Amino acid sequence: MLADMSAEVDPRRARLVEEPSAAAGANSQLVRRVFDELAEGNIRPLVDAMADDFSWTVSGTSRWSRSYRGKRSVLEDLLGAVGAQFVDRYTVTASRILAAGDFVVVECDSDATTRAGNRYGNAYCWIIRLAEGRLQELVEYGDTRLIDEVLDGPTC
Repeated sequence: MLADMSAEVDPRRARLVEEPSAAAGANSQLVRRVFDELAEGNIRPLVDAMADDFSWTVSGTSRWSRSYRGKRSVLEDLLGAVGAQFVDRYTVTASRILAAGDFVVVECDSDATTRAGNRYGNAYCWIIRLAEGRLQELVEYGDTRLIDEVLDGPTC
């Protein structure tokens, strides 16, 4: 039985999307196509779907935790810098995709091997905001301890 949680929700911070929308369906399909390719190690559809002012926030307290603002910063300061540490393809496989309005939430797992020979397999939750068929914002929740233990810190 589900408990009534309405008293716990601060309406200034949360909104409940109760009805599916056409936008949610289109957003879910776009993100699903991106993840079909990420599971094969192909990042191009993700990059192509990013808006020019796209931002990616790595949550937590790792050396990588901050917001990368603008597609160029995301590609160079985050994805390029992290990707350079791997000797093989970096894959991300979605296990669950949920969509509501402009948001798509993805539960996913990564897999790669670093140049130092360490396996990097992180479990993530990505919250993605879309607008007009483009990725606008991504907030990443993952194992920040693993990030700091396995990856070298950013150079920027």
